Order: sequence, then structure tokens, then C-alpha cells
Amino acid sequence: MSVVQGQILIVDDEPNIRLMLAGVLEDEGYAVNSAGDVAAARAVLEEERIDLMLLDVKLPDVDGISFLRELRDGDAPPIIMMSGHGTVTMAMEAVQLGALDFVEKPIKPERLLVSVQNGVRLRRLAAENIDLKQALAITGEMIGSGEIMTGLREEIARTAPTDARVLITGENGTGKELVARALHAASRRSEQPFVKINCAAIPSELLESELFGHEKGAFTGALNRRRGKFELAQNGTILLDEIGDMNPTTQAKLLRVLEEGEMERVGSETAIKLDVRVFASTNQDLDRLMMEGEFRRDLYHRIKVVPIHIPPLRERRSDIDELVAHYLAHFCAANGRRCRQLDKGALGLLNRYSWPGNVRELKNMMERVVIMTDDDSVPATVISKMTGDAGSDDPRETGSLAERLAAHELRIVKGAMASADGNKAAAARELGLDPANLHRRMQRLGLKG
Repeated sequence: MSVVQGQILIVDDEPNIRLMLAGVLEDEGYAVNSAGDVAAARAVLEEERIDLMLLDVKLPDVDGISFLRELRDGDAPPIIMMSGHGTVTMAMEAVQLGALDFVEKPIKPERLLVSVQNGVRLRRLAAENIDLKQALAITGEMIGSGEIMTGLREEIARTAPTDARVLITGENGTGKELVARALHAASRRSEQPFVKINCAAIPSELLESELFGHEKGAFTGALNRRRGKFELAQNGTILLDEIGDMNPTTQAKLLRVLEEGEMERVGSETAIKLDVRVFASTNQDLDRLMMEGEFRRDLYHRIKVVPIHIPPLRERRSDIDELVAHYLAHFCAANGRRCRQLDKGALGLLNRYSWPGNVRELKNMMERVVIMTDDDSVPATVISKMTGDAGSDDPRETGSLAERLAAHELRIVKGAMASADGNKAAAARELGLDPANLHRRMQRLGLKG
């Protein structure tokens, strides 16, 4: 399968020139879109990810120089200007406005191809710079030196260099997208696109079009051809976030794409070959959804080649102090504030809190601390207001005395094991028990370890 070298937009009012240029570029492996005027070009730019534009100076609605001036302050692709009546003054103006090159008609294919190749490379270097910044940010976000986070980083390191599909599970706020981006950043596809789509945020009737794209006129409102997320991720990675919310019809079409390695846009019968690595994530129990007939078993096994589970924050409490220090430093720097720290009582509350919103909740809480407080040392009273003084996992307060005591014991033992990163001997020392006694208590409480 040939790899697409880049997506080119030709803007020229002469059909023969558009046809000739498209032929030259397609022979070199480029995908080509065409527009006869600026209005049509704007529509393409809104719908497609264009790597480079060939723009004629003389157009029927807006002249090319004016359009170039309009685009220079936005996220425009590199632009090569074309003209049959060019002057040195016109060429200088185009370059000053940000044009990559200025070529005169009749166009020499050899010279044009060199300029196009340089422009596409420039576009990709800019994208790589953005991806590198994202990867560095991801590394900074994956905080924690405990056993769980160490194991998670090892899983990422083992899995990233392969092309295996990955199913990432975990509660909301645990960092599923961070893990997906870290996998992509460490893969051989790191220089190619990373595309995310939230399957829960898009109405079920539109999800297929968002994933696979559509042809002009495929349905009411389809005014232009549009590439879907899979095409945008070509040669790179796609993350199907909250895949448990995908409707059954789209599940069936996704399964076909994964099995055959190709897709069709809505309203088209032409197959498009794909080379896309697929990650999926969910906060739902897919095993339960399969039992209830809400999720296809064959699709489940297709996406779950490598499963990665991210535990909730309450199961890795030993990382809380590191996370607090990291986010306090980050938000103090971002807001121009003096460095802050939490006093011992405040940290104690956070280490006992149940964290229903996981790391995302902790991050938001530390931002509020930086914005709403002035003291360098933040007391427990500030944190207690933010947590509702919910300093524990809310042990059971109904039932018999034995049931209430068992609920408290379960919370205390779980907290000690979490603080000790699962090390039973360390947890026993914290509780003042010998390891054999702790082991028997854990068995009675139904805890593994």
C-alpha cells in the first residue's frame, strides 16, 4: 500500500491547469483537492487537513494576494503562489506576506515538485514540534514513583514500539488520554498524526460520519466532501475515547474496518486503505456490556490486544504528595504566584480523601488553592472546605456494630496497603501488626495481597 505524501489544495480558476497539476502531484503520491475560487478554497480548508496550497493570483471572486494576506495570521498551510503575469514586485509582496514560493506559468513540474516537497516537509516539522511539546507535557503529567505508576510506565515502554491495539480502562479523571498520548509519542508513528474522538460526545446518527467521513450529498446537510477521523489519522494513531458508548451500528462498521484495514466514506462505494493504529478507552465495564448485548464480543477482542488499566487515585495514595507538589509548582508558575505548600494537616486530609474525581480532581483542587489563598503554607481548614471534610472513604454508618467495625477496619487496611504500595510488611509495620496477622485480616475482609 502506498503512503500518501501529503494533502494538497490547488486553487485556480482554469480547469485544465487544475487537472494538469493534480495529475503531476498524484503521480508523486500526493492527495489532491481542487477549488476554482476563494469561496470554494475556504470550504475545503474548513473540512480538510491541508498540508500545502497552490494559489493562483488571478481568481474570479478574490485575488490571490488578498487571500494570502487573509490567511497569514491563522493556522494556514504553506502556500505557493502561481501567476501567468507575475512581476518581481508581486513576487516580493507574496513572500513578505508569508508565501513559501512564487512560480510563473507555464509551470515546470520539476521545479514545482521540489517546492511542494519542501513545503510539505515544513508543515510536518511544525506539527512534530507541537507533538514534541505535547509529549514533554505528558511526561510531566505522569507523576508518581510508587509501584503502580512504575509498572504503568513499564507497560507503556513495552507496548509503544509495537503496532498492537490497546484498550485503556479506568475511571474518569485517571488519565486515559495521557496514557494514549504517551504510547503514541514513544511509537514509530510519533511523527504522524494523533487523532482523538469522544464517542460519547457525538450523537449516534453523526458518529459514523465523524469516524469515516462522507461524500457531498450523502445526507441532508452534507454540502461538501469531508474526511473522517480515520483518514485524518492515516499513518498515525486514533484514540476512540469512551468506546463503550458507541452505538451497535457503528460498532459493526468499526469491526469491518479493523478486520479489513479499509473503510468507505458515508455515501461512497470506494474503499480507502488505512494504516492507522487504534487505541480505545472507556470508563465502563465492557464485560458487563457484552453480557447485556450492548457491546459486540468480536469487537471487544479486536480492540483488546493489549489491555492497560489505570487504577484510581485512592489505590495509589503514595503518589498524592508528589502530585500535590507538582501541581502547586505548576500553577504558581503559571499564575505568577510565590511557591506554596500544604501543611501536614492539609496533606493528611488529602491522603485520606476518597478522590471520586481522581487526578483530574486533585489538579483542579490545587489550581483553586493557588488562586484562592495567599499564605505560603496552606492549612487543613482550606482543604477541608474543598473536600467537604470528607477525609475518608465514608465508612458504613448503618447496620450492626460488627458491620460498622468491619467497614472501618476494611478502610484502614486498604489505606495502609495503598500507602505502602502493596508491600504487606510495610503496611503491617504502619498498623503495628505482624505480617501474618495482617494476612489473616485481609483474607477475612476479602482483600487480595
